[in-house]
Amino acid sequence: MALQNRVTPFGNIVADPGRGMFMGNRGILHDDARTLSAARWRHPHWIICLTSFKSRHREVMTPGKYTELFFSDEAAALAAGHRPCAECRRQAYNDFCRAWQTGHDADSRTRAAGIDQMLHQQRVNSRSRAQITWREKISLLPDGTFFSSTAAPDIAVLIYDQRLWEWSFSGYTETGDIGRAPGVDEVVDVRTPGSIVATLKAGYKPVLPESISSKI
Repeated sequence: MALQNRVTPFGNIVADPGRGMFMGNRGILHDDARTLSAARWRHPHWIICLTSFKSRHREVMTPGKYTELFFSDEAAALAAGHRPCAECRRQAYNDFCRAWQTGHDADSRTRAAGIDQMLHQQRVNSRSRAQITWREKISLLPDGTFFSSTAAPDIAVLIYDQRLWEWSFSGYTETGDIGRAPGVDEVVDVRTPGSIVATLKAGYKPVLPESISSKI
């Protein structure tokens, strides 16, 4: 039976048999029976990690240890409010920090602590526990951004290579070309935090699965 530790672009933690490309961490969210508690984070340092690093081995959801979360790909993890790990993904972390600094006109010393502080204000409403979204035109969003439309609020759509891709744990399905899409100037609910969208605009490239890369 699948454990409840797969994260969607909506930030929800669900049970799904697909393991995904990346692992993440928000602290200890499960109990001794490997069941999630009501908490969805224990600290603001939400990271995106490799699933394999230096021959380390973890028993998933070990009592008293942090809850291993899994993402289908990096763009989905970014939409949920995570950023690259500074240890196992050092190059990606450095690239992310540089793009963050450029996108926010920030000091070159801005690193994890400052990034996490800003990101945590944009992730989840602390009262409702709902993902914080914001509104923007599709045409103004960069590659790597997730959104949902008013007509289909439960469908997560990724922008990549000037195309629209519907997300699922099993892969992406191309649904249109931005240049020819009749709703290119439609204002949508952006799922990716605004500070990460600025980082994507500044050049950060998330890692995506073969279901997209093989089609472009």
